[in-house]
Amino acid sequence: MQVENRVIELVEEKIADRPDLFIVSVRFLNNGVLEILLDGDNGIAIEDCVQVSRHVGYHLEEENVIDRAYRLEVSSPGIDSPLLLNRQYEKNVGRDVKVKLLDGNKKEGQLLSVSDSAISIEEKVKEKGKKAVLVQTEIPLDQIKETKVLISFK
Repeated sequence: MQVENRVIELVEEKIADRPDLFIVSVRFLNNGVLEILLDGDNGIAIEDCVQVSRHVGYHLEEENVIDRAYRLEVSSPGIDSPLLLNRQYEKNVGRDVKVKLLDGNKKEGQLLSVSDSAISIEEKVKEKGKKAVLVQTEIPLDQIKETKVLISFK
């Protein structure tokens, strides 16, 4: 945990002049991989990841923070990665999402809005023998197990 906290400090130091960028997660995995996931309100460029990697790597070596072999990976969350932060939800308003709830239910629809406590989606609901209707559903964040953006190739 001490390593991860120091890495967060180093990343925040490097992106301090870039308010559009933010940390999604920092994890030091058991296999020796130090994984830093970054994102931006308008996406993130490879060059941004390279600069953060160089900055963090340099300081970790200089300060001898990690006493064993490790591999530093700096990237953006993959397209199939779940949304973890409100800021990620906000940047995906207007896109279709699939939400898995803690009770096992699933909902799909267009992400309409995000607040500190809930998200709102518009989903198609079809009852037997009736035409599908669009229904706005508010889902409390504490009831969400996982939310992923649905990719459309239309």
